[in-house]
Amino acid sequence: MAMIKAKNPAEQEFHQAVQEVAESLIPFIEENPKYKHARILERIAEPERVIIFCVPWLDDLGGVQINRGFRIEMSSSIGPYKGGLRFHPTVNLGILKFLAFEQVFKNSLTTLPMGGGKGGSDFDPKGKSDNEVMRFCQSFMTELCRHIGPDTDVPAGDIGVGGREIGFLFGQYKRIRNEFTGVLTGKGIGWGGSLIRPEATGYGAVYFAEEMLQTKGDSLKGKTCIVSGSGNVAQFTTEKINQLGGKVVTLSDSTGFIHDPDGIDDEKLAYVIDLKNNRRGRIKEYADKYRCQYHDGERPWSIRGDAAFPSATENEINEEDARKLIGNGCKVISEGANMPSTPEAIEVYLKHKILYGPGKAANAGGVAVSGLEMTQNSMRLPWTRQEVDSRLHTIMKSIHETCVKFGTEKDGFVNYVIGANIGGFVKVADAMLAQGLV
Repeated sequence: MAMIKAKNPAEQEFHQAVQEVAESLIPFIEENPKYKHARILERIAEPERVIIFCVPWLDDLGGVQINRGFRIEMSSSIGPYKGGLRFHPTVNLGILKFLAFEQVFKNSLTTLPMGGGKGGSDFDPKGKSDNEVMRFCQSFMTELCRHIGPDTDVPAGDIGVGGREIGFLFGQYKRIRNEFTGVLTGKGIGWGGSLIRPEATGYGAVYFAEEMLQTKGDSLKGKTCIVSGSGNVAQFTTEKINQLGGKVVTLSDSTGFIHDPDGIDDEKLAYVIDLKNNRRGRIKEYADKYRCQYHDGERPWSIRGDAAFPSATENEINEEDARKLIGNGCKVISEGANMPSTPEAIEVYLKHKILYGPGKAANAGGVAVSGLEMTQNSMRLPWTRQEVDSRLHTIMKSIHETCVKFGTEKDGFVNYVIGANIGGFVKVADAMLAQGLV
């Protein structure tokens, strides 16, 4: 860690991600000296390529705006780089390196041939017109297009990059390269996209929670669930919980959270989807419409519930929040967001031996269906909704089995953190050794 911090100063999120993985892996590596001799962990923590570029664009008033673009190509040992693009003011090199590092393990766990990468910009699409977003995306892709391709690097969406942005990015790539290929995932259904892709991350997190509960002979049916966020992941987490008989009582955004004890049923969820995806409003409007509690500037972790699905952003649950969750009866946590729990929060989960699914395992459904989209693009054949959902469910079961295989401790407790880290590491490490990269 001293070496990591010296080489990557002021990148706290990246330091946090590497340390969490190193703590799980170093005992395993000590028992398997072939990985230690080849310094596999140190090499995985060093990006294969870092691309930083300027993104100038014109706003609606004709003024020149300048943002910074990034692409972190972390590891290509088991397949082309794969990972999302994030457009948000908080984007910086450290956050993207953390996300790319996590992506390597997550993609490995899916069983699909995908390496790890991440990218984005400090551009904020909120408050921008469609034309401004289009001009930014076209400028961004004009530079990025020379570094990506269906067999090289296949970006997807992330925070701030939805169907609109993917469409603008794909159109510019096609225009410049004069080719219609599966270079981006999350595309529209009518032009190469996959059914279930928008739902995949949320659905996958719920499937993973269900798998964890089944190890205790339990299920989500009748469970009260705490969900954070109100974007894509939170929306479809809520939808799948409803389908499995659970009840979601919270959603949130950057301004605060709503608590609806009656549950956010499908009709209320449709309102949230329209509010967030079309009108781009604030979650407070839900509280005004359905006359429920709104907690300004707070997060939902003080609400009593049986299961929690953090689906907003990194480090949204701290040690105090974790203690509140467990004190209020929470027995299972499945992370829809990337690294939403601080290291101190994770210590609380493990100390109390609750069912805790870390993001690199629990939210791998999104990239899994991105991989399935790549397969469909290569075959020039679309699959039905039922087939994609079935494959997603099978992948999440497989990820759970891998975590159990590598994470079961002597007393029978499954440490999903260790299981996910070792399970994801072994496939990448063995590929690096086989390819003669030493």
